[in-house]
Amino acid sequence: MRRLDSRTVYYGLSFTRAMAVGWVVFDLFLVRVLHFTPLELILMGTAMEATIFVSEVPTGVVADTYSRRLSFIIGIVGMGGAVIGVGLSSAPWLVIALWALWGLSYTFTSGAFEAWLTDEIGLENVGTVFLRGTRVRIVGSLSGLFLFGAVGLLSLRAAVIGCGALEAATGLACIFLMPETGFRRGVASVRDRALAELRTTALGGVRFVRGNALVLVLVATELFAGFGAEAFDRLTEAHVIRDVGFPAGINPIFGFGAVSVVAMVFGFFAVGRVIRRVDRGGTRTVARLLVVFTLATIVGQIAFALGRNFWLVMAVFLAALLARGLLAPLYTTWFNRQITDSSVRATVLSISSQANAIGQATGGPVLGVVGNVFGIPAALVVGALTTLPTAALYGRALRHGGVEPELRRLPVTAEA
Repeated sequence: MRRLDSRTVYYGLSFTRAMAVGWVVFDLFLVRVLHFTPLELILMGTAMEATIFVSEVPTGVVADTYSRRLSFIIGIVGMGGAVIGVGLSSAPWLVIALWALWGLSYTFTSGAFEAWLTDEIGLENVGTVFLRGTRVRIVGSLSGLFLFGAVGLLSLRAAVIGCGALEAATGLACIFLMPETGFRRGVASVRDRALAELRTTALGGVRFVRGNALVLVLVATELFAGFGAEAFDRLTEAHVIRDVGFPAGINPIFGFGAVSVVAMVFGFFAVGRVIRRVDRGGTRTVARLLVVFTLATIVGQIAFALGRNFWLVMAVFLAALLARGLLAPLYTTWFNRQITDSSVRATVLSISSQANAIGQATGGPVLGVVGNVFGIPAALVVGALTTLPTAALYGRALRHGGVEPELRRLPVTAEA
């Protein structure tokens, strides 16, 4: 079977993976069917992030050493299988364990997907493709929201299982359709020196991060972003359902679904404007936009936590989603442009994700306890405030002109 063009595959995977995510039905399943407490909801994320912390760099090294395509396929099939398992489960301990498995599977995709695309199309082309991929994901998310939202009206459990099945099927399709022409395995791996090459790649990735001031700062931003992210990621639906309440006659699937639809439609057009600004202004524009959208996200999350009027809460929830949705492609674009050594690209990207995982794994239990003791709004406010250093670090990097990788090098020692 003839493999497809790499851009076509990237956009296709962006569409189907976004379609399969189904966070609205997934989170409602946890809150309304399994009746998870705030601490249990956050412990799911903690288990996932702890697994990511342990596995992120090793799996990134595997992607750099053997095959980014193979690593991605293993990850996406595993993620889909874990979601299917959650849909078939009821015991909190089992769901938390399955979500740890999801985290392990995710690490096989983290970094590998972006590194694969960068090698296939070239470093100079990835920024615009990443941003266009965000628009494709919006369309995919809309399609998945309508499809699995309709299924969720009949059975939230069936909707969760359907999301997992679609993701696993997408991974299996990659076996036949996904090309890999830009990646070159090292000679050492061919000569059965696998462990030595794994170690060499890992140390190379660590040295690259240590030797580049801007990359080090960007990794640090992920640490703080992760620490505060767990509350908003895990407790938003529970906050609206339990603390604010839905007006009579509005099904939560319709309520959250409507917000998601509006966020996706506005996001689709907003990303178009961002693409044009990035094309005109380059990396410095990316850095400025990251500062603006990070601050907007923090303000929106605090307003969401403190509001009590349903319509006001949903409006600020929408605003926070819009700002938050633009952060990932902007960060990925900026970070990727700093990684000038393709041989450690997936490893360095994995180190960044690992920093985020450390933040979420350490911050999650703290925010869960705050939610159980002081209430979900308190956990949401604390989570938003702990991400403030992220904006400060972005601003520092921008003030110091940290936008050209070749100008921001630090001395590199021989040791790891």
